[in-house]
Amino acid sequence: MMDEFSFIETIKQSTYKQSTLIKGIGDDGAVFRNRSSDIVTCVDTFVESVHFSSKTMSFFHVGYKCLAVNISDLCAMGATPTFYLVSIVIPKSVTNEELTELYDGLHTIASNFRMDLIGGDTVSGEQLIITVTAIGYVPAPYARYRSDAKVGDYIFVTGTLGDAQAGLEILLHNLDVDHKEYFVTRHRMPKINVDFIKNLRTIKRMVLNDISDGLANELNEIAESSCKTLLIEDAKVPLHRYIKQFPKEKYEEWKYYAGEDFELVGTVAKKDWDTVVQCAEEHDITVTKIGEVIDDPREHGSVFMRKNNELIRLDKKGYRHQIGK
Repeated sequence: MMDEFSFIETIKQSTYKQSTLIKGIGDDGAVFRNRSSDIVTCVDTFVESVHFSSKTMSFFHVGYKCLAVNISDLCAMGATPTFYLVSIVIPKSVTNEELTELYDGLHTIASNFRMDLIGGDTVSGEQLIITVTAIGYVPAPYARYRSDAKVGDYIFVTGTLGDAQAGLEILLHNLDVDHKEYFVTRHRMPKINVDFIKNLRTIKRMVLNDISDGLANELNEIAESSCKTLLIEDAKVPLHRYIKQFPKEKYEEWKYYAGEDFELVGTVAKKDWDTVVQCAEEHDITVTKIGEVIDDPREHGSVFMRKNNELIRLDKKGYRHQIGK
């Protein structure tokens, strides 16, 4: 394996896309300057055999998804992604070719969003561990906070749910199903709706949460942060029509508790709903109203689902990364 300094030279960008970057890789730290926007940062760590596996992901897909996860977090905050940093613990079993493939995945999705790599670190270790820090800008006061839900808001989601888990199921068990590539791609290379959210900045107040750990978990985070009660209609939670080829008990579980769809769940005032729908149409995105924020002081911080005319509390439990090798 090449030494750290040689490797840094191979991944260093020759040109940068962001005009706010003063200095990228090459000093002890990167320098960027922005006086008109708030700066949003997020970080995630990915551990081999916990968050990803060579059985289901190539090194390219690992790199792509590691950054996609962070871009999704920025998107949920209303921010436009701009920069990222990568630190990797590299075991001896990883070859230079595999490491280059991983960075190719990172660079591919970064290029899609005009993000610049501005730093990071590499060290040797026993297990492949990747930590990505992403930075984005959002004009004040358009950062989206979980605590901003109000009584009467509509609750909505983008896309369809459970697709990524279906893709993982296909890969783990080598299943031959209709629309196989669609589900596998949803697991390996999630689509992040950055431009859709960016174009909703005409709406002053909106809550967003990315669906990384399952719809039930994300709804409860909004309910708790806003100290409100959320009520959703089970029949309105969107599913892809081809997911119904899987056993019903599986896809009914996946739509609430499977992770890594990286769709968005949010709340918005009724008066702004038409704006959301129109913007979704312009970006060829499906957006579905699934419920409403209600006034129930006895149950503040709770989420309920109406199914077959019965109210069921939707517990806060979500996706857990335990995929194994």
